[in-house]
Amino acid sequence: MGWLDRLRAGRTPEPPSPTVDEQLAAASAAARNGDHATALAIWGPLARDGVPRAQSNIGACFAEGLGVERDLALAVRWLSLAAEAGDPIGQRNLATLHFRGDGVARDDGRAAALYRAAAEQGDAAAQDMLSWMLVEDGVLFDPAEARLWAQRAADQGVATAMTRLGMLHHNALGVARDPAEAARWWRMAAARGDADAQAMLGAACHLGSGVPADPVQALAWLLRGTAGGSALAGRFLGPARAALDPARIAEAEALARRPLPEVAP
Repeated sequence: MGWLDRLRAGRTPEPPSPTVDEQLAAASAAARNGDHATALAIWGPLARDGVPRAQSNIGACFAEGLGVERDLALAVRWLSLAAEAGDPIGQRNLATLHFRGDGVARDDGRAAALYRAAAEQGDAAAQDMLSWMLVEDGVLFDPAEARLWAQRAADQGVATAMTRLGMLHHNALGVARDPAEAARWWRMAAARGDADAQAMLGAACHLGSGVPADPVQALAWLLRGTAGGSALAGRFLGPARAALDPARIAEAEALARRPLPEVAP
């Protein structure tokens, strides 16, 4: 063995460079810990190299002012690059800017198209938002398709989509009216902390709609919904309280303070 071979043999091999996925994982971990400066330092070079998820994440930081000054023009630029490359999170975040009219003109049609592109790739938040638009937007109104996307989001554990499925069954939008099915969905969403579902489940228990009437449970769920900020609870809260004596009101209030029941993953 010559001297050069002996020199090479004595060297400590350099560790391999982290892969793109490893860098993205490290940046996401930093962001979850609130260290957006570190995350941006990782995402920046990746984004300039054309990595769509890094472009999407940088765009989201500019949109929300996370680790940088809020700059909607830069948010649109980076999110557009990510969306054009097919990144579902980039598509969803750009859709939100179009829906809000942040940095771009408000355009519900463009927002829906972007939400749809992300939804078709399995993005649960996009599925949920597309479902909402298909119910709430008069131009896009399509309750049957709204139910399809809400179901897909609900299958991924999105509580607001479960609440919407309950509303669709309650109001006979795209399906036959089914109070029991509505209450079933509201119960699942309520257990996951969705305030509107808690309010509607409370109303169902108060009226005996789809579930046996239960005045104590009715008030307990309505109190949870009210505490969570649901405007839907107000119509039923007074009548539900008036239906109970002080002892049972206290029982309902104690129930409302308990932790939510365990939800299977």
